[in-house]
Amino acid sequence: MRYLIYIIIFFSFFDLFTQLPVMSPFAESLGATAFITGLIVGMYSLTNTFGNIISGFWTDRSGSLPVLLFGLFATGISLFCYALVETPSVLLLIRFVHGFVGGFIVPAAFAFLSNITVKEKRGQGGAISGALIGIAAISGPAYSGILASKTNVPVIFITTGVCLLILGIVSLFVFKKSNPPSKTKKAVNEERIASFKFLRNIGVIKAYSGAFFLMFAQGAIAYLLPLRVQDLDFGAHITGTLLSTFGVVAVLIFLLPTNRLFDKVLPTFTLCIGAALMGLALLMLSAVEGIFWLYIAMAFYGAGFAFLFPSINSLMIDFTTDQERGKAYGYFYCFFSIGTVAGSTLLGWLNLGNQHGLVFTGIILLVFSIIMLGLREKHVEKNA
Repeated sequence: MRYLIYIIIFFSFFDLFTQLPVMSPFAESLGATAFITGLIVGMYSLTNTFGNIISGFWTDRSGSLPVLLFGLFATGISLFCYALVETPSVLLLIRFVHGFVGGFIVPAAFAFLSNITVKEKRGQGGAISGALIGIAAISGPAYSGILASKTNVPVIFITTGVCLLILGIVSLFVFKKSNPPSKTKKAVNEERIASFKFLRNIGVIKAYSGAFFLMFAQGAIAYLLPLRVQDLDFGAHITGTLLSTFGVVAVLIFLLPTNRLFDKVLPTFTLCIGAALMGLALLMLSAVEGIFWLYIAMAFYGAGFAFLFPSINSLMIDFTTDQERGKAYGYFYCFFSIGTVAGSTLLGWLNLGNQHGLVFTGIILLVFSIIMLGLREKHVEKNA
């Protein structure tokens, strides 16, 4: 079951990362304005928010099986609908559906992994999960960038949809005997009363804010990097390899002995380091023009991602209980989704341009890292 969950996590994020190099150019090719392009990029994450919340409550009540099956099958089918796109409005509608049903997968999967992870190794466990996301970040953009240059964008989504449907069929048999029974109505009502208590915990708040700004930066990258590369007269495949560079660096940090840092250093410190590195990388992307320095900037971005992601996962494990973790992760990935929407849509609305947009996002991340450092907890308390 653990390995199947890992594969599901990988393909969930593979689905996300394959979108990054192609979505904004695809929207522009259909005649979308700058604002509509930003909205199309962010629509997936906007509706993903609602899927995340529903997934969290559903997981706590009925177990992972129905949530994962619904998410895998519905997302797989929605990916086939990209073949129907001819106008920006149709693309926006499909992004709406794709984001909503895709939001059911990840909270259930991560809640399962968190419940079976030993606390003393929660940092390394987060690093392994992060490595899977990093591998998706390497393979997804490179795959979509290359395939888009040889075929078309809908083909990219259809092939991912086939993989998710296969995973849904396999999950149907693997999880069939392991799914816990539904909770009684009384138990559900009791949990509902206490369901928002963990939202007042400073550790959880920092995890949620870290998730938001992590994906705010990712939304900015998704929107601005393809256009920045295009303005510098590099091909679409360069966007894919640049995104893959950050994935390579992140995976190395996740899998090398450096992952021990995430269990030895307080998560607040590694969170601040990660956010600062990502902010500096975005400032660098706005200033450099040579291909070599673009890759160096994305390497810094990958290092920042590698420090930030396990930190917020460690905070989630430290400050939530097994009984509330489904809901907690539902809200957690809701903040992931909101961050991506805010990053792409806000920058599209402000219409700052590629360079100023990257500077704006970089400064926000640096300010966030300073604030989080000032608010660091003096000691770690579980379920404080």
